[in-house]
Amino acid sequence: MKQTLALGIAVMLAGTLQLPAQDLKLPAPDTKGGKPLMECMALRKSSRSFSSKKLSPQIMANIFYAADGITRKDGRKTVPTARNAQNQMIYAATADGSWIYEPKTNTLKKLGSKDIRTVCGKQGFHADAPLVLVYVAEPEKCGKTPEQQQNYAANHAGYSSQNVYLYAASEGLATVVCAMVDRDALAKALNLPANQQIMYSQPIGYPGK
Repeated sequence: MKQTLALGIAVMLAGTLQLPAQDLKLPAPDTKGGKPLMECMALRKSSRSFSSKKLSPQIMANIFYAADGITRKDGRKTVPTARNAQNQMIYAATADGSWIYEPKTNTLKKLGSKDIRTVCGKQGFHADAPLVLVYVAEPEKCGKTPEQQQNYAANHAGYSSQNVYLYAASEGLATVVCAMVDRDALAKALNLPANQQIMYSQPIGYPGK
Protein backbone atom coordinates (compact mmCIF):
# COMPACT_ATOMS: atom_id res chain seq x y z
CA MET A 1 0.00 0.00 0.00
CA LYS A 2 2.80 2.38 0.92
CA GLN A 3 4.57 1.67 -2.37
CA THR A 4 1.36 2.30 -4.32
CA LEU A 5 0.76 5.60 -2.51
CA ALA A 6 4.34 6.71 -3.08
CA LEU A 7 4.08 5.86 -6.76
CA GLY A 8 0.85 7.83 -7.08
CA ILE A 9 2.40 10.89 -5.42
CA ALA A 10 5.42 10.65 -7.71
CA VAL A 11 3.20 10.54 -10.79
CA MET A 12 1.24 13.60 -9.62
CA LEU A 13 4.44 15.52 -8.92
CA ALA A 14 5.89 14.57 -12.27
CA GLY A 15 2.86 16.09 -13.95
CA THR A 16 3.57 19.44 -12.31
CA LEU A 17 7.28 19.54 -13.07
CA GLN A 18 8.48 21.57 -16.05
CA LEU A 19 10.03 19.47 -18.78
CA PRO A 20 13.67 20.24 -19.60
CA ALA A 21 14.37 22.60 -22.48
CA GLN A 22 14.15 20.81 -25.82
CA ASP A 23 16.33 21.70 -28.79
CA LEU A 24 14.65 21.83 -32.19
CA LYS A 25 16.21 19.99 -35.12
CA LEU A 26 15.21 21.81 -38.29
CA PRO A 27 14.53 20.10 -41.62
CA ALA A 28 17.02 20.54 -44.44
CA PRO A 29 16.54 23.90 -46.18
CA ASP A 30 14.77 24.01 -49.51
CA THR A 31 17.45 25.41 -51.80
CA LYS A 32 15.61 24.84 -55.10
CA GLY A 33 12.39 26.82 -54.80
CA GLY A 34 11.45 30.46 -54.53
CA LYS A 35 10.98 33.41 -56.85
CA PRO A 36 13.76 34.62 -59.20
CA LEU A 37 16.35 36.82 -57.49
CA MET A 38 15.57 39.93 -59.56
CA GLU A 39 11.89 39.64 -58.66
CA CYS A 40 12.75 39.26 -54.96
CA MET A 41 14.84 42.43 -55.05
CA ALA A 42 11.91 44.30 -56.57
CA LEU A 43 9.53 42.93 -53.93
CA ARG A 44 11.83 43.47 -50.95
CA LYS A 45 10.41 45.93 -48.42
CA SER A 46 10.15 46.67 -44.71
CA SER A 47 6.87 45.70 -43.07
CA ARG A 48 5.88 46.42 -39.48
CA SER A 49 2.59 44.57 -39.21
CA PHE A 50 2.65 40.88 -38.37
CA SER A 51 0.19 38.05 -37.99
CA SER A 52 0.69 35.80 -34.98
CA LYS A 53 0.37 32.74 -37.24
CA LYS A 54 3.21 30.32 -36.55
CA LEU A 55 5.83 29.60 -39.17
CA SER A 56 6.24 26.02 -40.36
CA PRO A 57 9.44 24.12 -39.52
CA GLN A 58 10.40 24.24 -43.21
CA ILE A 59 10.05 28.02 -43.42
CA MET A 60 11.99 28.36 -40.15
CA ALA A 61 14.75 26.20 -41.64
CA ASN A 62 14.86 28.33 -44.77
CA ILE A 63 15.06 31.55 -42.76
CA PHE A 64 17.99 30.38 -40.67
CA TYR A 65 19.71 29.01 -43.77
CA ALA A 66 19.37 32.43 -45.39
CA ALA A 67 20.75 34.13 -42.29
CA ASP A 68 23.65 31.81 -41.43
CA GLY A 69 23.41 28.49 -43.28
CA ILE A 70 26.38 26.39 -44.34
CA THR A 71 26.70 26.03 -48.11
CA ARG A 72 30.06 24.32 -48.63
CA LYS A 73 32.00 21.40 -47.22
CA ASP A 74 34.64 23.73 -45.80
CA GLY A 75 32.01 25.34 -43.57
CA ARG A 76 31.55 28.57 -45.49
CA LYS A 77 28.12 30.10 -45.30
CA THR A 78 25.35 31.93 -47.14
CA VAL A 79 26.89 35.21 -45.91
CA PRO A 80 30.51 36.38 -46.09
CA THR A 81 32.53 37.45 -43.05
CA ALA A 82 35.82 39.33 -43.01
CA ARG A 83 38.76 36.91 -43.07
CA ASN A 84 36.14 34.14 -42.86
CA ALA A 85 36.02 34.89 -39.14
CA GLN A 86 32.42 33.63 -38.83
CA ASN A 87 32.12 35.77 -35.74
CA GLN A 88 28.35 36.22 -35.89
CA MET A 89 25.68 34.22 -34.09
CA ILE A 90 21.94 34.20 -34.74
CA TYR A 91 19.81 34.21 -31.62
CA ALA A 92 16.04 33.99 -31.84
CA ALA A 93 12.91 34.61 -29.82
CA THR A 94 9.53 32.92 -30.23
CA ALA A 95 6.44 32.51 -28.10
CA ASP A 96 8.02 29.27 -26.84
CA GLY A 97 11.26 30.84 -25.62
CA SER A 98 14.74 31.91 -26.68
CA TRP A 99 17.15 30.04 -28.92
CA ILE A 100 20.53 30.10 -30.65
CA TYR A 101 21.01 28.67 -34.13
CA GLU A 102 23.75 26.09 -34.58
CA PRO A 103 24.56 25.94 -38.33
CA LYS A 104 26.71 22.79 -38.18
CA THR A 105 23.79 20.71 -36.92
CA ASN A 106 20.97 22.88 -38.35
CA THR A 107 19.50 23.00 -34.87
CA LEU A 108 17.86 25.62 -32.69
CA LYS A 109 19.34 25.17 -29.24
CA LYS A 110 16.87 26.22 -26.60
CA LEU A 111 18.16 28.72 -24.06
CA GLY A 112 15.02 29.33 -22.06
CA SER A 113 11.25 28.98 -22.07
CA LYS A 114 10.34 32.62 -21.37
CA ASP A 115 8.83 34.66 -24.21
CA ILE A 116 11.26 37.60 -24.56
CA ARG A 117 9.99 39.02 -27.85
CA THR A 118 8.93 42.29 -26.19
CA VAL A 119 12.56 42.85 -25.14
CA CYS A 120 13.84 42.40 -28.72
CA GLY A 121 12.86 45.90 -29.83
CA LYS A 122 11.26 49.09 -28.64
CA GLN A 123 8.36 48.84 -31.09
CA GLY A 124 5.27 46.92 -30.07
CA PHE A 125 5.11 44.78 -33.21
CA HIS A 126 7.94 42.56 -31.97
CA ALA A 127 5.45 40.83 -29.69
CA ASP A 128 3.21 39.96 -32.66
CA ALA A 129 5.85 38.41 -34.93
CA PRO A 130 6.14 34.63 -34.46
CA LEU A 131 9.93 34.84 -34.88
CA VAL A 132 12.45 37.54 -34.01
CA LEU A 133 16.06 37.11 -35.09
CA VAL A 134 18.79 38.78 -33.07
CA TYR A 135 22.15 39.33 -34.77
CA VAL A 136 24.99 39.03 -32.28
CA ALA A 137 28.67 39.61 -33.02
CA GLU A 138 31.98 38.82 -31.38
CA PRO A 139 33.81 41.88 -32.75
CA GLU A 140 37.21 40.94 -31.34
CA LYS A 141 37.39 37.95 -33.69
CA CYS A 142 37.81 40.17 -36.75
CA GLY A 143 39.62 43.43 -37.31
CA LYS A 144 42.68 44.84 -35.59
CA THR A 145 41.15 48.11 -34.39
CA PRO A 146 37.82 48.91 -32.69
CA GLU A 147 36.74 50.77 -35.82
CA GLN A 148 37.43 47.77 -38.06
CA GLN A 149 35.71 45.45 -35.64
CA GLN A 150 32.54 47.54 -35.53
CA ASN A 151 32.47 48.03 -39.29
CA TYR A 152 32.89 44.33 -39.97
CA ALA A 153 30.31 43.34 -37.36
CA ALA A 154 27.75 45.77 -38.81
CA ASN A 155 28.43 44.54 -42.34
CA HIS A 156 28.00 40.90 -41.33
CA ALA A 157 24.63 41.61 -39.73
CA GLY A 158 23.65 43.57 -42.84
CA TYR A 159 24.48 40.67 -45.14
CA SER A 160 22.42 38.25 -43.06
CA SER A 161 19.43 40.53 -42.65
CA GLN A 162 19.35 41.28 -46.39
CA ASN A 163 19.33 37.56 -47.15
CA VAL A 164 16.35 37.23 -44.82
CA TYR A 165 14.67 40.20 -46.51
CA LEU A 166 15.04 38.52 -49.91
CA TYR A 167 13.73 35.20 -48.62
CA ALA A 168 10.77 36.99 -47.05
CA ALA A 169 10.03 38.64 -50.40
CA SER A 170 10.16 35.26 -52.11
CA GLU A 171 7.86 33.63 -49.55
CA GLY A 172 5.40 36.51 -49.07
CA LEU A 173 6.49 37.17 -45.49
CA ALA A 174 6.79 40.45 -43.60
CA THR A 175 10.06 41.59 -41.99
CA VAL A 176 12.01 44.66 -40.91
CA VAL A 177 15.44 45.31 -39.42
CA CYS A 178 15.36 47.18 -36.12
CA ALA A 179 18.17 49.11 -34.48
CA MET A 180 15.96 50.54 -31.73
CA VAL A 181 16.83 47.87 -29.17
CA ASP A 182 17.55 48.10 -25.46
CA ARG A 183 20.74 46.11 -25.91
CA ASP A 184 21.51 45.81 -22.20
CA ALA A 185 18.07 44.40 -21.41
CA LEU A 186 18.14 41.99 -24.35
CA ALA A 187 21.68 40.85 -23.57
CA LYS A 188 20.52 40.08 -20.04
CA ALA A 189 17.46 38.21 -21.32
CA LEU A 190 19.68 36.10 -23.61
CA ASN A 191 22.39 35.75 -20.93
CA LEU A 192 25.05 36.89 -23.39
CA PRO A 193 28.71 36.84 -22.36
CA ALA A 194 30.52 40.17 -22.18
CA ASN A 195 32.40 39.61 -25.46
CA GLN A 196 29.20 39.35 -27.51
CA GLN A 197 27.46 42.44 -28.89
CA ILE A 198 23.90 42.80 -30.16
CA MET A 199 23.76 44.47 -33.58
CA TYR A 200 20.11 44.43 -34.70
CA SER A 201 16.88 42.51 -34.36
CA GLN A 202 14.64 41.37 -37.20
CA PRO A 203 11.06 40.23 -36.63
CA ILE A 204 9.62 38.04 -39.36
CA GLY A 205 6.24 36.44 -39.98
CA TYR A 206 3.15 36.49 -42.13
CA PRO A 207 1.80 40.00 -42.90
CA GLY A 208 -0.76 41.38 -40.47
CA LYS A 209 -4.11 42.74 -41.54
